[in-house]
Amino acid sequence: MKRFDIISVFPELFAGVFDCGIIRRARQAGLVDIRVVNPRDFTNDRHRSVDDRPYGGGEGMVFMPGPLFDAVEFCRAYDVGESGKVVFLTPQGRLWTQEMAVEFAAIPHIILICGRYEGVDQRVVDHLVDMEVSIGDFILTGGEIPAMALIDSVVRLLPGALGCGESAVNESFSTGILDYPQYTRPAEYRGYAVPEVLLSGDHAKIEKWRKEKALEKTIRVRPELICKGN
Repeated sequence: MKRFDIISVFPELFAGVFDCGIIRRARQAGLVDIRVVNPRDFTNDRHRSVDDRPYGGGEGMVFMPGPLFDAVEFCRAYDVGESGKVVFLTPQGRLWTQEMAVEFAAIPHIILICGRYEGVDQRVVDHLVDMEVSIGDFILTGGEIPAMALIDSVVRLLPGALGCGESAVNESFSTGILDYPQYTRPAEYRGYAVPEVLLSGDHAKIEKWRKEKALEKTIRVRPELICKGN
């Protein structure tokens, strides 16, 4: 079973998120275990403080190293053999991609640290974190939403998580280009018709049409993917 531990000062944000759809089914099937750990549970003061002002001055607050080190060590107690990989979710991290999702799907235990405030004490990054990850070049309030996105993209790659085993293989980014247009019934709606080739029953022509349309969309919307492929 694959395991995710999420370290967050706002565990209530995850209530219900992993109880729907594919992730819920994967959890029920015993494919993945997802738990949320609050670093405030590893504090010693009556305020359960996890942050403090930065040395040298500056705006905002910074996560203290103690609660995060203790929380990660608590999560690692569930490891068998090699320690789990510790990932810090931060705008300064490596940009998350489908290729990384495939890599993460093969790691048995992943510990996600959700950043907040102005960041974390650098000693956490230097001596505890294996990888810093960002889901895009924009700023969010914290790492909780990125953690949800990362887990969703990984769980769907686990064997047995999807109803069709080929679904994850044929999706956008898995093939290096975006997905082709999809249509379903009715064949005509408000005067808008489904392309005739999809109704022809000629699978060779359909496959050719889909590849052409996928390539056209990729060139129009995400041309850098084509360059990357070359």
